[in-house]
Amino acid sequence: MVLRVVQWATGGVGVAAIKGVLEHPDLELAGCWVHSPDKAGKDVGEIIGTDALGVTATNSVDDILALDADAVIYAPLLPNPDEVAALLRSGKNVVTPLGWFYPGEKDAPLRAAALEGNATLHGTGIAPGGISEKFPLLLSVMTTGVTFVRAEEFSDLRTYNAPDVLRYVMGFGDTPEKALSGPMQKLLDGGFIQAVKMVVDKVGFNADPKIRTSQEIAVATAPIDSPMGAIQPGQVAGRRFHWEALVGDEVVVRVTVNWLMGQENLDPAWTFGPAGERYEMEVRGNPDFTVTVKGFQPESVEAGLKSNPGIVATAAHCVNSVPAVCAAEPGIATYFDLPLFSGKSAPALRSA
Repeated sequence: MVLRVVQWATGGVGVAAIKGVLEHPDLELAGCWVHSPDKAGKDVGEIIGTDALGVTATNSVDDILALDADAVIYAPLLPNPDEVAALLRSGKNVVTPLGWFYPGEKDAPLRAAALEGNATLHGTGIAPGGISEKFPLLLSVMTTGVTFVRAEEFSDLRTYNAPDVLRYVMGFGDTPEKALSGPMQKLLDGGFIQAVKMVVDKVGFNADPKIRTSQEIAVATAPIDSPMGAIQPGQVAGRRFHWEALVGDEVVVRVTVNWLMGQENLDPAWTFGPAGERYEMEVRGNPDFTVTVKGFQPESVEAGLKSNPGIVATAAHCVNSVPAVCAAEPGIATYFDLPLFSGKSAPALRSA
């Protein structure tokens, strides 16, 4: 049975998710919510740059709630729990890259909304939502006596074609003082703290329940070209965030993101090192191992401004989760509540 899917928001992840739904043999696009009144009333194909799809975008929440659909891929810039609760109560399963990877007691209202609507909420994505917890835990089956788990991202943010987000949310181009006191740490904490707690609980570390967070800043020493315009000397051009779980004084889980506006003219002189942009996952035990993942960062700044593989991968993880989430028990489902699933072949290579 083909599942009917609604895409909520058409930013980078949303557009990639729509294209993924169109390619998935078990899914069809049933609707699309858009934030901008300029997009409302347009065929979704016009929004994503394809032929007409016969699905009209709407900025009416009520229209989406009334729609006959099995699932919603919920991908606005910032999450609104009230919107998610309403979608769940309307009987629609929700898959999102914006949180709820490993929910706690404070998420009880959303769990209640899901049970009321006989629906399921699942948080997924790339980091957090994949590299940060799901895949290190999957790989940890290859070792015993685990003592340390690390997940780390190294990315050039000049490939992120969202100038307003870079400047006003992420703090690039701002003063160090404003960036350090800005919203980014709090926005990231929700997802990454859940990722660390999932690893702690599943591996079985006797860690302090309080996750230690910290951040560092690098500034430009000369003008740096970026999607948001030139970053001037003294302005923020690099950000590093850490989330750590400790047993006593020993760090047992660490998740880190390294976001740089290139590797030149930075103070401190941060670089990605010889391995370049990548994701890394490390597990120490018997034996120790490190896995490096390449390909989720674009080959060049120019290529990334056209299509960023990390954004596409985030959307793909959401899209490929939909059938398993729709089949899951009502409530909030983590990776451990779902079976293993895979991507699907390109249409031209698909079996009958």
